[in-house]
Amino acid sequence: MTLVFGGMFDPPHVGHVRLVEGAKRHFGAERALVLVVADPGHREVVGSAADRLALARAAFPGDDVELDEHPRTIDMLRARRLQDPMLVMGADEVADLPTWKEPEGVLELARLAVGERPGHAVNDAPGGVTFFEIEPTPVSSTEIRRRVAGGEPIDGLVPPAVAAEIERLGLYRG
Repeated sequence: MTLVFGGMFDPPHVGHVRLVEGAKRHFGAERALVLVVADPGHREVVGSAADRLALARAAFPGDDVELDEHPRTIDMLRARRLQDPMLVMGADEVADLPTWKEPEGVLELARLAVGERPGHAVNDAPGGVTFFEIEPTPVSSTEIRRRVAGGEPIDGLVPPAVAAEIERLGLYRG
């Protein structure tokens, strides 16, 4: 099994880290493949692909962190041909699965590992989904960028190594 966690990571935050750590614990995996989408296509990013890759490497030091040139999950799965891929995502993302490019193809090529908050079950999940509990983490990349731009602290919202990289690279200052 290959745990795969992809995203824009603009910037990565403690919610992302807890999701991956929860999946690794639940599935007994030592590492995950973390993919930083170079050009998401469906959303705008603030940081460059190189900067977001540096931030993701700081957030996930024990994992395999790579740049992904495929803007859509189905294209990545077809190109990479991973061994028994399990896509890690939050419960909010699985609800958006029907809007993805070729969601049926994604489900044919990969299983889904969905982190959900204790006591908050996801309804209408497709087959091939395994749920695991994660600690709720009310944080967003948008909020972190806003705080950095306003000179507010981001302690506790991002791993310390990510905060150091944001500072070193001078990101999100507005």
